[in-house]
Amino acid sequence: MSLPQLNIYRHDRRTRALITLAGEIDLETVPLMRTALEQCLRDGMRTIDVDLTPVTFCGCCGLNAFIETFLHTTAAGGTLRLHYAPPMLARMVELTGSGYLFRGLPSTLVPASVPTAPVPSPVACFETSHRLAPAAPAASGGVL
Repeated sequence: MSLPQLNIYRHDRRTRALITLAGEIDLETVPLMRTALEQCLRDGMRTIDVDLTPVTFCGCCGLNAFIETFLHTTAAGGTLRLHYAPPMLARMVELTGSGYLFRGLPSTLVPASVPTAPVPSPVACFETSHRLAPAAPAASGGVL
């Protein structure tokens, strides 16, 4: 059995977390991702930005985990935003009509009946708001 190929980095600022996922989101790695996102809520984070730039694959189980996290985050009075979704995830969101759940996805994926507001890049929010050393890995399924 091979090691899951997903690395998760977390950077907090007050009640906001930036999670960067790198690698593949599939049946083997979804539990690791789900645990990291749920830990943000347990730690009092109410805004969770997920940077998907380095994601190379995301299966439907990944979309399901994001929807579950969205429901838990909303129930806790928070928000979940996905940023820079890879093409396969963007296509699944389009096909399922679930784009309205994630304010960070391009507005072309959001149904016209759902109001949207511009969302700043999570990277810009964290880089300009405070200067810290690079985020350390929160979890790793593979070798960095």
